[in-house]
Amino acid sequence: MKITIITVLLLLLGISTQAQTLSDSLLIEDNYRSFYFIPAPKPKASLVFVIHGSQGDGQVIRKSEAEKKLEGIAETENIFLVYPNGYKRYWNECRKTANSAANMENINEEAFFGQMIDYFKMKYDINEKKIFAIGTSGGGHMAYKLVLTMPERFRAITAFIANLPDTNNLDCAEKRVKKPVMIVNGTADEINPYNGGEVKLGPKVNLGFVRSTDRTLQYWSSLAGYKGSPKMESMPDRDPKDGKIVEKYTYKSKRKPEITLFKVIGGKHDYPNDIDIYLEAWNFFKRN
Repeated sequence: MKITIITVLLLLLGISTQAQTLSDSLLIEDNYRSFYFIPAPKPKASLVFVIHGSQGDGQVIRKSEAEKKLEGIAETENIFLVYPNGYKRYWNECRKTANSAANMENINEEAFFGQMIDYFKMKYDINEKKIFAIGTSGGGHMAYKLVLTMPERFRAITAFIANLPDTNNLDCAEKRVKKPVMIVNGTADEINPYNGGEVKLGPKVNLGFVRSTDRTLQYWSSLAGYKGSPKMESMPDRDPKDGKIVEKYTYKSKRKPEITLFKVIGGKHDYPNDIDIYLEAWNFFKRN
């Protein structure tokens, strides 16, 4: 009898744990687009899209150790987390010459994200004034696209290891609305060149040219109305063995959206150890 009770309790616990992560899909222009999500504990939650990079998916980005820290505070902060899947593992962001299927087939990402927002508003009563996006690599490009083309639906975004497409490689219709933007880029990144250049993922995948990080920062800061140089702050070196140090550059004013860059000196196409980037992103969103 005791074994039966314990077994039942373990089964119930397993069911409860699995139920925390749900999935669904939406029909967007003849394509079913899927996503995973973790509902917030209360209505009027902040909605945060966590967007995977090229060749990834929503489950992969969710399993990263860095992202788990955001998930760990979701209940107390009332955060509704969403992990959308790209089209054939890529996004149709703003890089005109990208040869991914998503770009070649001109997949309608604005419709996908817009309908996901409507879905969560209808089913879970999320706070439409607190919708954010965090993107890594190609997901960072997707986050840029969201505030370039549909800024009315997003409060702020964060882009990790991603620079804006160069001007001759940008094919999005820019609405040019000032928004809070946080960037985290590494100076030794060979995929997303810190100083700008061509982005390649192996011999068959070419995503075109991107601007430098300085030009990317300038785009958003100029749009927000800032002039001059940002405030620089050296971050504590929490992992002296990793060969990286982080500098924080901030444009901030009470009457303007905050624009922040974490410059990871020695950082490659990865997450730095000296800062908890997802927690920094959430604190950035809260400030804005």
